[in-house]
Amino acid sequence: MHADPSLAEAARRAWVGQRIERLEDDALLNGRGAFADDIGVRPGTLEAAVLRSPHPHARLLRVDATKALALPGVRAVLTGEDVKAWAQPFVVGVKQPMQHWVLAVDRVRHVGEPVAVVVAEDRYIAEDALDLVQVEYEPLPVVLEIEQALSEASTVLHEAVGSNVVSDRAFRYGDPESAFNAPGVRTVGTTVHYPRNTCAPMECGVVIAEHLPGDEGYDVLSNFMGPFSLHAVMAMALKVAGNKLRHRVPRDSGGSFGVKQAVFPYVVMMCLASRKAGAPVKWVEDRLEHLSAATSATARLTHIEAAVTPEGRILALRYDQADEVGAYLRAPEPATFYRMHGALTGPYAIDNLSVRNRVVVTNKTPTGLVRGFGGPQVYYALERLMDRVAVALAIDPVELRLRNFVPSDAFPYTAAAGAVLDSGDYTRLAMMAIAEADVHQLRERQAAARAAGKLYGIGVAAIVEPSVSNMGYISTVLTPEQRAKAGPKNGAIASATVAIDLLGGINVTIASAPAGQGHMTVCAQVVADVFGLEPSQVVVNVEFDTAKDAWSVAAGNYSSRFAGAVAGTVHLAAQRLRDKVSRIAAAGWGCPAEDVCFEGGQVFNREQPSQRQPFTRIAASPHWAPGLLPYGVEPGLRETAFWTPETLRAPDAQDRVNTSAAYGFVFDVCGLEIDPNTGAVVVDRYITAHDAGRLLNPALADGQIRGAFTQGLGAALLEEFRYGADGSFQSGTLADYLMPTACETPDPVIVHLETPSPFTPLGAKGLGEGNNMSTPVCIANAFSDALRPLGDVEDVRLPLTPARVLEHLQTPDPESTNPLARKAAPAPAAAGEGLSLSAQGTVEIAATPERVFAVLLDPVALAKVIPGCHELKTDGEGRYRADVTVGIGLIKARYEALIKLSDIQPPHSLRLAGSGSSSLGTGAGDGLVRLEATPTGTLLHYDYRAQVGGKVAMVGSRMIESAARVIVAQLFESLGRQASGAGDANVSWWRRLLIRLGVTK
Repeated sequence: MHADPSLAEAARRAWVGQRIERLEDDALLNGRGAFADDIGVRPGTLEAAVLRSPHPHARLLRVDATKALALPGVRAVLTGEDVKAWAQPFVVGVKQPMQHWVLAVDRVRHVGEPVAVVVAEDRYIAEDALDLVQVEYEPLPVVLEIEQALSEASTVLHEAVGSNVVSDRAFRYGDPESAFNAPGVRTVGTTVHYPRNTCAPMECGVVIAEHLPGDEGYDVLSNFMGPFSLHAVMAMALKVAGNKLRHRVPRDSGGSFGVKQAVFPYVVMMCLASRKAGAPVKWVEDRLEHLSAATSATARLTHIEAAVTPEGRILALRYDQADEVGAYLRAPEPATFYRMHGALTGPYAIDNLSVRNRVVVTNKTPTGLVRGFGGPQVYYALERLMDRVAVALAIDPVELRLRNFVPSDAFPYTAAAGAVLDSGDYTRLAMMAIAEADVHQLRERQAAARAAGKLYGIGVAAIVEPSVSNMGYISTVLTPEQRAKAGPKNGAIASATVAIDLLGGINVTIASAPAGQGHMTVCAQVVADVFGLEPSQVVVNVEFDTAKDAWSVAAGNYSSRFAGAVAGTVHLAAQRLRDKVSRIAAAGWGCPAEDVCFEGGQVFNREQPSQRQPFTRIAASPHWAPGLLPYGVEPGLRETAFWTPETLRAPDAQDRVNTSAAYGFVFDVCGLEIDPNTGAVVVDRYITAHDAGRLLNPALADGQIRGAFTQGLGAALLEEFRYGADGSFQSGTLADYLMPTACETPDPVIVHLETPSPFTPLGAKGLGEGNNMSTPVCIANAFSDALRPLGDVEDVRLPLTPARVLEHLQTPDPESTNPLARKAAPAPAAAGEGLSLSAQGTVEIAATPERVFAVLLDPVALAKVIPGCHELKTDGEGRYRADVTVGIGLIKARYEALIKLSDIQPPHSLRLAGSGSSSLGTGAGDGLVRLEATPTGTLLHYDYRAQVGGKVAMVGSRMIESAARVIVAQLFESLGRQASGAGDANVSWWRRLLIRLGVTK
């Protein structure tokens, strides 16, 4: 049978599958982006600032906003009392009496938890007023680590629950016990930790909210990206019907990566703030707020075991997993657990599986959706286990995986826990990746490096990448009995509208807010193919409005929904509209509708090509002459399509669930080198092979892969949320939360294989999250391989920072060349302390030791010495009470401080100690000051140690240590001026700046 040449020519001109440039970029590159903070606000809109807890766990005894309200420009202060009157706690995804209010009402349970909202005429006034809100706390013991939360002896964070384990479910598929006990079968296991990290977007959260008069509800614009299943959660928290909460999303977003789902509590918060202030309210999240209190990836502790035959066939897996979700199990958690539940066997044909899932709460920020959520945690355990099995059986890691892959003739393949793996050829794609690794000579590079005494490793990882999540997967956390009582949940509804206007132009509206993926471009490609037009002739509206647009529970931008679900639904809507236009044209030409073709901007009769009209004319005429429409064709050229995959069902009575509609496949190969002197890990070569079904735009696909690879690289080598022993958060700026830049990121080699999905309209699968899942463990496997000549390394903890690598290598610290550092090493932080700082140094003062000592004992003179001191009062012998403002970076706080002098030996030495507290945190320090007479005056030696907690500690050690050096230099410079009688007038501002920066003396 010969193909129709005209159809072949049309196929060659198809836009889907082409690497066309993004239609969005012209506006973005020319500064015409419409981001949330660019959107104009109504006159009279006020600005909000959020007061946050400096304590990780404390009873909230009193919140007094009297002084803040007295500040000119402050219009209102929202507190927990208001919240209790106007709202209710957020719903929780498990059957537990856990109350999570939008503001703390009785207790704070993590550093950064919102306590109050100040609404003022501008943000500057609102921020200043935060210092004036008086809050009284009673600190409580903290729970920080998973192992601690699992212990029955740990402090209970939610007394009504009675335990820090808020969910405990066990699952069994097949006959795992028999597989583990079979003759000749070997059990290989490992324990892994997946840490907290995030995907920090360029643009933080923005909310503009207005409480409408009467019974109209609330109107909100925010850069919340979905899932819009949380719209119901927000409406219920506000105690309004869903249609009384209008939520709009702007056209552009400076990234999301899932983390912008964490904007939803602030939508509720700012709605209530608007109600309290009686005016619209705008809130823009700063970077410190975002890192410390928005969300993070869920930390997981996993013990995993495999039952393995001598030939390397895995018969069964046994998981024992514990997820740490922070202070509250906040919706949509425990999504991180159950999104991957059906696919816990990954790309492997393993029939037997047992699982235990426990969810624990700690005194940390609540977790949520972070790009790839659930995947990094599962595959870090599974793929580390595969390497442990390969080592135990002395089998090549690639060969081991090949022996266990789902065979290509088995698709669609139903995994043990219920995932229906739709299509693929795992062995073929893996071998394509290995062939590319051979081209780049990874084995030869490893051999040469090891021959030269270097540490070089090669690692691999294989994953299935889920896309288009089943909304019912989250209900797997409930027992079958609980699910039966609550009612079934399933599906992944997507919606799209395609319309033709009066002049024949095509407009598309989708219920998915893009965050840089290229939604407008791909939708235009899809529609252009259906109507035989060019993408530039299609306008795609990606602004989302719950009051006007077609949407449902699964709307939003998450779980790699776009290619498989959203673009596919656009295709369905466009086909419906094309069929309607075909019926209209066919009636005029007297031909069957099936003979009407759309190509090159023309509509024509296939059998009589002379019967043709420009698309713009034939598509516009029904608007102008609806009376001429054929019988049975309704007026209007607008079609809305809804779609949900037929394969997505509610979990069955045996807890089997197909957690996603489609599953891509990723196989990665990494070659890396370790510098044994510095602990630096450098990725030398990286090959990532993907099967994401039909590629709609390969250029955009490669962009998504590179972005996910970079974030996976950051999770593996750099990114880490650090907490002090007292629960203080210490990674609040990008000086301490390190992310890879172009300088640290190699360009991965990308390999594609296309096996279209039979379950999505266009055969496409998602690929935006795969490398977030595969890259961290692939790098860990390569790292373990690099260290294998030195011994077997089982527990590889991320991120592989230089300090952590040097611990593995047991590299001794070099001797310091600083004589003061050798003389007085800093003391380690004690349990319960926050961020610890220490420094030693000397300062030359042009005054005698006696005069310097006299200043230290004179409260009037000492007040002039202490930077930021507003007032200093004597409070007994050698004791002072001070009112001091301390600023570090973007953080400024006013502290009530107690300063004590002890070990006084005039005029030679004394000990200076201080402690203080403010609305933003606590601080304490202790320093020895020694005075040595010199021919020109005094050489002052200082040696201090300090601890800080709360918001100041969030700034992180790098910025605080630098700022502390400046403050200490400023203090002693001022001391010298007071002692010498010079005062500030004789020292220029330029010289004072140079002195504080350590450039001069």
